[in-house]
Amino acid sequence: MSEILRTPDLRLHVKASVVLGVPLIGAHMAQMLIGIVDTIMLGWLGVEELAAGVLAFQTFFIFLIFGLGFAGAMVPLVAGALGRGEPREVRRSARMGLWVLMLLACFFMIPLWFTENMLLALGQEPNLAELAGRYMRIAQWSMIPAFILIGLRTFLTSLEKAQSVLWFTVGTAILNAVLNYAFIFGNLGAPKLGIEGAAVATLLSNIIVAVVTIFYVIWDKESAPFEIFKRIWVPDWAAFQAIVALGLPISLTILAEAGLFSAASIMMGWLGTVPLAAHGIAIQIASMAFMVPLGLAQVASVRVGNAAGRKDWQAVTGASHAVIFMSITFGIVSAIWFFTAPEPLIKLFLDEKNGNTMEVLAYAVPLMAMAGAFQIVDGLQAVASGSLRGLMDTKVPLIIAVISYWPIGCSAAWLLAFHYGLGGVGVWGGLVVGLTAASVLMLHRFLKRRELGLTEG
Repeated sequence: MSEILRTPDLRLHVKASVVLGVPLIGAHMAQMLIGIVDTIMLGWLGVEELAAGVLAFQTFFIFLIFGLGFAGAMVPLVAGALGRGEPREVRRSARMGLWVLMLLACFFMIPLWFTENMLLALGQEPNLAELAGRYMRIAQWSMIPAFILIGLRTFLTSLEKAQSVLWFTVGTAILNAVLNYAFIFGNLGAPKLGIEGAAVATLLSNIIVAVVTIFYVIWDKESAPFEIFKRIWVPDWAAFQAIVALGLPISLTILAEAGLFSAASIMMGWLGTVPLAAHGIAIQIASMAFMVPLGLAQVASVRVGNAAGRKDWQAVTGASHAVIFMSITFGIVSAIWFFTAPEPLIKLFLDEKNGNTMEVLAYAVPLMAMAGAFQIVDGLQAVASGSLRGLMDTKVPLIIAVISYWPIGCSAAWLLAFHYGLGGVGVWGGLVVGLTAASVLMLHRFLKRRELGLTEG
């Protein structure tokens, strides 16, 4: 920590990180709001529709986050080219990033078409699987405009146009909410389509905002000179391969962490309905808090990648140490909040008329304490990983993630919960162990970047 505080011009780097980071954090929170609104409105429709919607959303999300890794590969490539003053390389990376995302979207639509069959094979109730399948037969088409949006938002983020990213994401959230209200319930002159109305809303909102974003990128005075849509139908296999080589480890790293939390949910389900409900609330709160270090991780990728492209190693140090300092500060504040006042946050998700409310509240409070325990390390692993991506180092971080989250984290969760009888607190203790291991190893690798040959100075 003392080394970080002695970083030259730390205050200036913190200021630059705040300017870029606040809109990105806001965009991540707005993206989360889309899922929350979908869940709330389907809950108004009925319990079965809500349950089927959750199954469909989780299925769609698994494929979506895999694509996010390939979009993440665009950041260091574009930022590095900007740092070197090579606009042609910016265009090549952005165009082939969109190519990769479009091919993934088309490929992912094949398994999504069989969502009902997959859910039945996983032992889900037939009526829920049927409803989720009906939703996905429409929503799967939104994979294409959604991946276009992800690619263009990543390109704009690399140009440090985070305000634009924020407003496009907020616009998507608002439009999705309005269309949900219209097509789920038959309001505003629209037909009443139930759960399929939620899918129509998702599809239409993504198409509309994707088209608007395309025209913005074409006409905006800062992004237009790169002409990323010029001859976009012409392949550039070298740039394509660079995106795949860098993006695949990032995607697998994201899946490794997401898989740990999915495994934790399964283990909580083994403990019963109340533990699972308490877990769902605590994970929602922790996930919202994680949007801050997630945004800072993107800041690290952009600013470290740009500095590395210029071979300005002092700026690499300043940019990375600024986000590390900010992540630690936020982690301390959120940990104190989770430790000292968890009840008001938990009660936001509970209906006092429900007979299980106090039981769920009592079970969730210690889980929030465990969430407080991993706030600092979760943020540190995110920003350290983001900084390593800025240096285009993704293969070793993937190995670190897999080892930390599965042999270490998942095993610790099972042992603490079931062998030592700690229940839900034990499951979350495993999360703390896994995230701590990832944090220590990721941060150590980044701080040893010169010795490892990742930088020249």
